[in-house]
Amino acid sequence: MLTKKILVTGKVQGVFFRQSTLQKARELGISGHVENLPDGVSVSIIATGIETRIAELISWCQQGPPRAVVKHVEISDQPLQEFKNFSIL
Repeated sequence: MLTKKILVTGKVQGVFFRQSTLQKARELGISGHVENLPDGVSVSIIATGIETRIAELISWCQQGPPRAVVKHVEISDQPLQEFKNFSIL
């Protein structure tokens, strides 16, 4: 198990990015959370799960849901964090 922070920038607010991330994370068995950032162009994801599933989520984030226009995805390692499920903040 590991925890990653995924910062996604572009047209990612107002395009159901958070809801789509929630669905994808739950499908993959990943816990954590997703939130819009105040800058209006970024979404922050904290994800805990097995390495292969986290890699799948990161890959999905490169494109996101149909209306999103992802410009950049930044990944950083985080100390292991335990969550009961995946949620939208």
